[in-house]
Amino acid sequence: MVALKMNESEPTIFIVDDDEAVRDSLMLLFQSVGMNARAFESGEAFLDQFSMDTPGCLVLDIRMPGMSGLELQNKLNAMHCILPIIFITGHGDIPMAVKAVQSGAIDFIQKPFRDQDLLDRINDAIRLDITHRQELTQTQQIKDKLATLTKREYEIIMLVVDGCANKVIASDLNLSQRTVELHRSHAMQKMGAKSLAHIIRMIVNIN
Repeated sequence: MVALKMNESEPTIFIVDDDEAVRDSLMLLFQSVGMNARAFESGEAFLDQFSMDTPGCLVLDIRMPGMSGLELQNKLNAMHCILPIIFITGHGDIPMAVKAVQSGAIDFIQKPFRDQDLLDRINDAIRLDITHRQELTQTQQIKDKLATLTKREYEIIMLVVDGCANKVIASDLNLSQRTVELHRSHAMQKMGAKSLAHIIRMIVNIN
């Protein structure tokens, strides 16, 4: 899959709509308020250039020839994509829009809509996306640190998180208390944990 050639840290509004007039109108709107935007005429065109590393949100027409908005949403869900989706719907599409929200879309906006209403929802979506990406980054960093532990260090630190005292761990694993303390200390250093409360919070955050 080809990644978009842009600053991946800059939120981007992706517009997917088969109506050229709608795409042009939305591009002008977003550019007028200094937002970074890309427009696509179909779900297929969007998928060809989309990178999940690019933050932002997706403004998606629910009815399109070929791949519908709902079908594109399903494909993104199958890819475990976290990009927030705002559907653009006609009056008769409300039941479909409700189904889209049940499938993970964060909102839908009915035509005709006020520009400010759409901008407000997009700003909310971008803030949500940034929060989710920060949480995922922190989670992955913790997992990466856990992967550096030896099997024994991992075993002991998990028992520590479960509330077991060094003396109990030593008895359960048939080790000396000093050995348990050394493994625990090494694990804490590798994890970058400053205290017992810190390591517990780190582990809880990934579960």
